Amino acid sequence: MHSPALTHIIVLHVNLCCCMKTNITLKLDANLLREARLLAADRGTSVGAMLAECLEKLVRERRTNGRLRTRALARLRQGMDLHWKPSHSRDELHER
Repeated sequence: MHSPALTHIIVLHVNLCCCMKTNITLKLDANLLREARLLAADRGTSVGAMLAECLEKLVRERRTNGRLRTRALARLRQGMDLHWKPSHSRDELHER
């Protein structure tokens, strides 16, 4: 277990429905937070903005994957006509 001195708490403002923001609280290891701050500074943003962007991307991907999965399953249920015909009998194949 980490001692409380090694853990930092950050508050994020999360954009919900493009009109309302809600705070969340995270506990992060001090080393992780330090590295995250450096990464955010390199990108010219904040740790909170970076995390919010990552969460938005994950949610967007999940929604997209759900829609694609639903469409693929519907196509499987419907089936496809591959214009397949049974092969010739063995005797017909050897008559050549």
